[in-house]
Order: sequence, then C-alpha cells, then structure tokens
Amino acid sequence: MQVKYSYLEEQFRDYKEIIVGIAEVIEKGDYTLGKPVEEFEAKFARLLGSRYAIGVNSGTDALFLSLKAIGVGTGDEVITTSNTFIATVGAIVATGAKPVLVDALEDFTIDPDWIEMAITPKTKAIMPVHYAGHPADMPRIMTIARKHGLQVVEDSCQAISASIDNKYVGTFGISGGFSLHPLKNLNVWGDGGIIVTDSEKLRDRLVLLRNHGLKNRDEVLIFGYNSRLDSIQAVVGNYLIEHIDKITETRIKWAKRIDTGFSDLKEYITIPERKPNRRYVFHLYMLIVKDRNKLLSHLIKRGIEAKIHYPLPLHLQAAASNLGYKKGDFPVTEALCGSIITLPVHQHLSEDQVDYVIEQVKEFYR
Repeated sequence: MQVKYSYLEEQFRDYKEIIVGIAEVIEKGDYTLGKPVEEFEAKFARLLGSRYAIGVNSGTDALFLSLKAIGVGTGDEVITTSNTFIATVGAIVATGAKPVLVDALEDFTIDPDWIEMAITPKTKAIMPVHYAGHPADMPRIMTIARKHGLQVVEDSCQAISASIDNKYVGTFGISGGFSLHPLKNLNVWGDGGIIVTDSEKLRDRLVLLRNHGLKNRDEVLIFGYNSRLDSIQAVVGNYLIEHIDKITETRIKWAKRIDTGFSDLKEYITIPERKPNRRYVFHLYMLIVKDRNKLLSHLIKRGIEAKIHYPLPLHLQAAASNLGYKKGDFPVTEALCGSIITLPVHQHLSEDQVDYVIEQVKEFYR
C-alpha cells in the first residue's frame, strides 16, 4: 500500500471553481491587491476572530513585516527557539536584529523558562513558534512579555486554527504571521502569507510596508517593500478557506487514531503531551521514537512517505555560526532533532491507509 506525504494532487483535483475565479481576475486585469485579496483578508480575519488581516507574499514576510512594523531593527534582539524552520530566524535577521535562541519543550514548542533568562536591555520582541501546529504556551509567554514591556509576534505559519482555551494562536500577541505555502493546511498555488492583528495602527503600517510605502500611486509615505499577496493566489485561498474546518478536523481525527494505535508502544514511542485546553492542528504529525533512522527506512520501503523535520538543529547550521552557539547549548532541541519522525496525517488519507501506517510501525518494533 502507498501512503503519500504530499496531498496536492487530491487537494486540487476539482479545480474548476478556482479556474473560474482566476478567469475573472484575468478579464478584469485585477492582478495586484484586487478584490479577491480583500475578500480573502476579510474571511481570514473572521475565521480567527481578528479585527484585521493583511495579505502578503509569504509566511516569511508575514513575520519580517510584523517585526519591521513594530520597529525592530539593527541593535535589537528578538528571542525565539532553535527548534523551528529557518524562516523564523531568517525573518529576524532580515530586519537587522539579532536572533537570540532558546531551547524547546518536548512538545516541540519554545520553553518559557528559557525566555525570561534570555531577556537583555536590547530585547525588543519575543517570537514564539507554534511548531507543527502545536500551540506554544501563550498565556505564560504573554505574562513574561507584559512584565518586561516586550512585544510578541507569533510565528503561526504552521498553525492555522490551532487554539488555547478557544482563542486562536496568532491573536495573543500584537500580530501573528501565517503561511499559505502549498504544504500548509490552508494552501495556495505558490507562495503566500497573511498577518492578523487587532491594532489599527499596526494594520495601517503593514498595508504601507507591503506595497512600497505607497499611500496612492503618486505619494510615498515610508520606504517599504514589494510583498503583496497576488489576486490569483487569493482566489485559491478563497476557495480553500471554505474547507478549512473539514481539513482541520480530519487531521485531528487521524492524529488521535494514530495516538491510540501507539498507546502500547511507550517503550519505543513518546507521544507529545496533548493538553485538553489546546487544539492541535497537526500541520506535521511528529513523534519521538527510538531507532528513528531505521524506522524511517522501514516505512519508506513499505510505501509510507515518512519524513524527518529536521535532523540538524538551527543553532548548529552553518548560517547560524556567527551567533556563537555550539553543540550542547540546547539539549532538548538537539535530542528532538535526533529522534523525531513525521508521519503522513493529511485529510486525504483513508482509514485503511492510517491503519497501515500504525501496523507498519508496530511491525518494526516487534
């Protein structure tokens, strides 16, 4: 049996409605910041219960522009975790600020205990990461931020619809950045991103920053960037956002089924804690396992496209060498990178496929 990791073929098999919307864009020549973008922004804001949503050209820019909009720049420090994708730290570096990395918890998210220890007079903001669709401990992080007078920009790129006590991630801090990359739960036909905020002042600045600082065609208020969400991508987003609840609930259903299936393998598999007041949306379904590389090989040979995210932690990457971190600095992150495996859990799997994954993992450990 084949169990694919990518689901794009199935996701967009019925694409006729999208093509109709794109044809309307072509007929009107409404390619940049057009009506579909406004519609998608309104739908996204409603989905998360946020006052404003601003479409940009990638999840990375959603983070970068959010930091720029709150004044982060050269000489500042932004605290985030080493257990993340490179885009988190790349967005901080792009502002001219210094990323200050801290360790993670075994649920893959930033460790709040490390945050407070990392704060210095240069700290301007905290960027928690809702890694793999697991909500970071936002109530505690916000308490730390308020205590020290810091802004919080949430990296929610992998966590659309994740929540804590029914409050969506991305809406705790001053802003939250989301990715619409093709492999995300809500995806488009290329790169795309979106920022949510309840601050009108921040919204107004972000609208300028994403479009060269233009007030109108002839007036430039600030120097900005070219980071617009294309109208064609917004058409795709408008189509798929209507299905996001079903997508999310299916991923949650399969994750729970796999959790249950592995409940008797505690000697070999550690399932991250699932706190009852949090909604995990499983952009990635990751487990801590023994003999990870051998298990990966076993699964791939049996047609299951398992993955590793990511074998080399960010603080040990060549790009981060000037930050001064060394092996052993973040023991939890390093242990996770050596033992995490990602299993397919997308919404286009069948029950038989999910059960096959469970059976093959059990066969390996038997």
